[in-house]
Amino acid sequence: MPKTKQSQRRKKFDYNKNRKKLKKKAQKKYNPRIENDQIRNAWDKNKSMARNLQDMGLAFDPNKSLPIKKQKLIGKDSAAKAPVGIVTKPYVLSKMEEEASLPEKDTKTLSSDLIEYVQYMIREHKDNYKAMARDEKNYYQDTPKQIKRKINEYKRCHPEHFNSFMNSLVKASEPMEQ
Repeated sequence: MPKTKQSQRRKKFDYNKNRKKLKKKAQKKYNPRIENDQIRNAWDKNKSMARNLQDMGLAFDPNKSLPIKKQKLIGKDSAAKAPVGIVTKPYVLSKMEEEASLPEKDTKTLSSDLIEYVQYMIREHKDNYKAMARDEKNYYQDTPKQIKRKINEYKRCHPEHFNSFMNSLVKASEPMEQ
């Protein structure tokens, strides 16, 4: 049987391939970056992934750790339990549980332009959203509902800032004693 033309031809160097990029790609595949600090610190490169996770008390295969119970007849009673390995690094699991129990911070914020816009509208029109919609500073022609939504977003994202702003409005509206 004759050989293909490709196999008979001698190998030529491909100048179009970026060897540095290929090497980095292979290294990333072989040693992936572990995002979790606790797992990364407890990871042993000499062990397999399944063995590492088992030592930390984590599941490699969820189907084996939480098996699906099969339908059984009423007369037969035999409890099938998942194989449990010895956890040699329980501190990883406890640190991950602590980290998960911490409340998540709301990192959403508003732009300074939007905050100034909302403050201007409240300062000029109080709670009159229709007047806000007709205001000349309403450049984007927001409807009353859109303006109300923006004000509520400001209240939710910056509650302390909003309260101090409202208090300053109340103090400014009171007549000064002389």
